[in-house]
Amino acid sequence: MIMRWIKKIILVLVILGVGFFGYRAGVYVGEEKILGTPPQIISQDGEIPEKVDFSVFWEAWRKIESDFLKKEKINYQEMVYGAIRGMLETLEDPYTTFFDPQEAEEFEEELSGKYQGVGMMIGIKENQLTVISPLEGSPAQKAGLRARDKILRIDGTYTKDISIEEAVKLIKGAKGTKVKLLIQRKGWPDPKEFEIQREVIKIPTLKWELKEGNIALIEIFQFNKILTSEFKKAAVEILNSKAEKIILDLRNNPGGYLEVVQEIAGWFLEKGQVVVWQDWGEGKKRKAFRSKGPSKFSQYPTLVLINEGSASGAEILAGALRDNRQVPLIGETSFGKGSVQEQVFLSDDSSLKITIANWLTPNGNLIDEEGLEPNIKVELTEEDLKAGRDPQLEKAIELLKSK
Repeated sequence: MIMRWIKKIILVLVILGVGFFGYRAGVYVGEEKILGTPPQIISQDGEIPEKVDFSVFWEAWRKIESDFLKKEKINYQEMVYGAIRGMLETLEDPYTTFFDPQEAEEFEEELSGKYQGVGMMIGIKENQLTVISPLEGSPAQKAGLRARDKILRIDGTYTKDISIEEAVKLIKGAKGTKVKLLIQRKGWPDPKEFEIQREVIKIPTLKWELKEGNIALIEIFQFNKILTSEFKKAAVEILNSKAEKIILDLRNNPGGYLEVVQEIAGWFLEKGQVVVWQDWGEGKKRKAFRSKGPSKFSQYPTLVLINEGSASGAEILAGALRDNRQVPLIGETSFGKGSVQEQVFLSDDSSLKITIANWLTPNGNLIDEEGLEPNIKVELTEEDLKAGRDPQLEKAIELLKSK
């Protein structure tokens, strides 16, 4: 009788064992199919295939599952997202980033022209978190932040080696809350702390006014989704005004959508002229983005204002007018953000923003990290700002009055 029970127990254990090992085998086979088969990588000479052993990833994953003390802290989805972020960090490109679904939604919201925060664009310059530009009318601008200010600390978090996305999370927040930023500015002996109250940020598109009776001053603050229609309205007003000359103010414009830049350029360039080249590198053929017209302002004497906060799309437009029409640039060297990012949505609505190319001006000049040098350099000092002076704009008006 006892032997019969022992046989039954052994049989059950064998069945359970087969089931368990079958399950684990299925897991390992699944891992092998998904990631265990080493992907082929073509070396730089295009001939020698290399192998990447992905089994170590699953090895680490299983070790965390089995050995990590606080198992309630394990979030498998966050582990996947963390692995993606770690993969991108190895590329050492601050503009190639990953957004989880919530971050992807917030990123789209920001580009649409409205979000909650302090209202500034940030980037990495010389390995340091840096203000690209404070947005027009924003709390950041009102607090006195300027382009090229270095952000050393956000509340209690120092920014050494911080990613742009991590910094954005720390700076953005609900309306009415405050954030403290430790800022270092060129010429300051010591950094200073700014406490800024967050607000709902409605990013303006543009405004224009008539100067000296016949000069249209057009300020474009960002190339967001609504600029195209707003510019058309302003263009009709300008064409029906006494304006005969144009000052295009792109100072503190951090950029935006390329297709919007292309449309705005079309008002100032003849149809078919190159707005910008997209350079894919590695001997690949460049792609030209050309003006589609309507070229209504192509014959107007024009000057462009730039500064250290003019970046990306602003640099593309300024470079296009300079190279095609020899339009003088007045002000200070631009930021130098000239790489192309493509946003790719993944199956769960998370997304990757991947650097895929560089922008070159129509004459083939690299924008990234170089920036655009003004034809006429005019600095805007803190003393000028305190006194309400704008020597850059004054210089542009002076030059246009003589034409």
